[in-house]
Amino acid sequence: MILAMTMVMTVSANAMSYNAAKSDALFLSDKMAYELNLTAAQYETVYEINLDYLMSLNGHADIFGIWWDRRNDDLRHVLNAWQYDKFLTLEHFYRPVAWKAGSWSFAVYAHYDRGRFYHPHPKGYGSYKGRHHHHPDAHGNSRTWRNTHNHPAPHDSHHDKPGHHGSDGHHDKPGHHGSEGHHSTPGHHGSHK
Repeated sequence: MILAMTMVMTVSANAMSYNAAKSDALFLSDKMAYELNLTAAQYETVYEINLDYLMSLNGHADIFGIWWDRRNDDLRHVLNAWQYDKFLTLEHFYRPVAWKAGSWSFAVYAHYDRGRFYHPHPKGYGSYKGRHHHHPDAHGNSRTWRNTHNHPAPHDSHHDKPGHHGSDGHHDKPGHHGSEGHHSTPGHHGSHK
């Protein structure tokens, strides 16, 4: 009983709080909107997708788990072809979270000044509580952005989409050999100001 409680407390201690997830999802989505030239509707949806992903993280093992796959799949349906292709090349967007020294680390903070925002907050920032995109329906099917907006579901083979598991168990993009995440450090000014 005590062991089970200790394990739950450890997992809970690693889980990201709603306020932290909301803040980091906003920063990440704002920079994605800037770099990928998102429309207002895309920005709203990207924020919700990023918040869902960040709220699903309960520990370092979740970073590249099912929610990361779902995030990238949802983004593939929200972004147009050139936006998604560019997204895949920007490591700080494609792999936004790392686990370093027992805490969450966001690569996007190494590229942008923490106080710099390019867009107003998305409309859902004050009201969206997360988990909209992947709640199962009555039949156990996952409800995603594409299901609610009548986008066709793609062929769902991990071998046909970016982010498939390589032979070493890591998620790799085509032609990419991985990289280290960056710690988010207050006051770090990246290449964009």
